[in-house]
Amino acid sequence: MKKMGFGLMRLPQTDKDKPETINQEQVNKMTELFLEKGYTYFDTAYPYHNGKSEIALKEALKNHHRESYIVADKLPIFAITKEEEVEPIFKEQLERCGVEYFDYYLLHNISPFSEAGYIDVDSYKFLKQQKDAGKIKKLGFSSHGDAKYIEKYLQKYPDMDFIQLQINYLDWESQTIESKKCYEVAKKHDLEVIVMEPLKGGFLANIPEDANDLIKKFNPTLTPVELALRFVANLDNVFMVLCGVSSYKQMEENIEIFENMQPLSKEELDLIKQVSELINSKITVPCTKCNYCINECPVNINIPYVFDLYNSEKLLNEDGFTTYQVTYINYMKNKKNGPASACIDCGKCVEKCPQQINIPQVMKDVVESLENKPM
Repeated sequence: MKKMGFGLMRLPQTDKDKPETINQEQVNKMTELFLEKGYTYFDTAYPYHNGKSEIALKEALKNHHRESYIVADKLPIFAITKEEEVEPIFKEQLERCGVEYFDYYLLHNISPFSEAGYIDVDSYKFLKQQKDAGKIKKLGFSSHGDAKYIEKYLQKYPDMDFIQLQINYLDWESQTIESKKCYEVAKKHDLEVIVMEPLKGGFLANIPEDANDLIKKFNPTLTPVELALRFVANLDNVFMVLCGVSSYKQMEENIEIFENMQPLSKEELDLIKQVSELINSKITVPCTKCNYCINECPVNINIPYVFDLYNSEKLLNEDGFTTYQVTYINYMKNKKNGPASACIDCGKCVEKCPQQINIPQVMKDVVESLENKPM
């Protein structure tokens, strides 16, 4: 199986402000090229494009034999509150996608944010029954949780076949996303790994000019997209890299990269480190995570952690709902953690900050970016 997967979360639209207005003609063209080049893996989900992504997939594949493509779909556990909701949604997804079974099926975002859908409701039991019945070939899960949370889940459900993780070179060493640590947990459990967000929501395709200049100086023919995709595609246990292409041109470019995929050299790995450092130097809040402020906060805000998420959100510069908001929601679900909106402007943290950051003021910006931004 070729490693590039077609992610159907950012499809071309006829109206950019209305996700449900999918340009089906363009999706059909992209699908034909994808299959023609020998790629077969399609990834969709119940909420993508306001519920229209699965339907668009059905339309794009209607003239192809079922054995010629692979469909991955997800149970929206974050929207499930009762056990009797699970089966109707699963059947609806089969109908929407126009298939009798799913090749890969995931519990969508195992994290504190979605516990009601897989702890309060035993959705796993139903999905295991569907796997035994042949309606699901491989059962796994996606997660935006941290490494410890994923480890805890796998200890409870050790028979998972695969995991889908956010991995890219900018999040690799992140103390909040924990890409590397989560990947190491997956590898420890010998799980197949599907990579999502290899371009960090498109950010790594449009990196700052001076970071791009570094790449061009190293190799004039090397593109930021190629560098990012090669970083994840060559990791052990990674069998699929999801590319959320939104145009025919992007599909062509990504296919060309995967057709000529080569391991990264030591010099290219060093280049990635330099590019990462340069991008990170442009972060909005110059927090160094010294942690001097943490014990000073009377409302228990984990200030370095929240700032790390805020910086990532600002670097992404995305108008829509992002994975960093998901991670922030997970953070707030823990009652021990104070949200940014709990800040009482006491100033104790500012007195301890070596960087002299006006922390209470930044907290107001965090609230706007991560708490008040609509889902």
